Amino acid sequence: MLFRRTILAGLAALSLSPLAAVAESLPDLGGKSVVVVTENAYPPLQFVDPKSGKQIGWEYDAMNEIAKRLNFKVEYQNTSWDAMIQAVSDNQYNIGMTGITIKDDRKAKVDFSDPYMRSQQFMLVRADENRFTDGKTFGAFKDGLVGAQPGTSPFYTAVYEILDGNEQNPRIKLFETFGATVQALKTGDVDTVLTDGVAAKGYVDASNGTLKVIGGPLGTEDFGFIFPKGSDLVAPVNAAIASLKADGTLDALNKKWFLDYKMGQ
Repeated sequence: MLFRRTILAGLAALSLSPLAAVAESLPDLGGKSVVVVTENAYPPLQFVDPKSGKQIGWEYDAMNEIAKRLNFKVEYQNTSWDAMIQAVSDNQYNIGMTGITIKDDRKAKVDFSDPYMRSQQFMLVRADENRFTDGKTFGAFKDGLVGAQPGTSPFYTAVYEILDGNEQNPRIKLFETFGATVQALKTGDVDTVLTDGVAAKGYVDASNGTLKVIGGPLGTEDFGFIFPKGSDLVAPVNAAIASLKADGTLDALNKKWFLDYKMGQ
């Protein structure tokens, strides 16, 4: 599948890019407690396993390994996407993770880690969709509705890539969580959801043939963890990310979650 090959190619390119020198020993944070907030609505990055009820995913595995290497204890909490950046900015949490795109406007509120993943956005639709085949034909399909979360990259992609640049366009239906946009797609309340290949793969795999991806990639994004401005955790976490890249751990996580893991099995 095109989106699967593209996301894996992007991940491989990111993990194999030249690295800055990595210190022989990582910082030791002395067992301190670190509160990490996530949304649990972005498979396979982070979500609740429907069978076990446990919080699992690529980001959980990566953060747990970072905590192990830096010697800190993780306390996970949950909040909605639209509240997350402000809550981290207000020091309610030490770290935020939910496939957050590194963007200059967000850097005014929070600090970002170095990128740990590269992704591209695609159009998620119902499997029987035949009224449009890509962003251009969706834009011309005047009755088509797109589901999005306010303030997210998919929202702005919808506005400026496939619609008319009007952020108040009534063809955009807003939802609090990404999972809610996908549910609206399944029930026919919207006709497409824009998301990167990471989430698209997870939902297609779990849909029992009811969802598919159409068209090519709409843009490239780098994901990073977020911190309150001036956080002393940024440098240690960056060092840990570098070590995960250098020793192949990120490649192993990519294989586990993007190739081997099957939603709902």
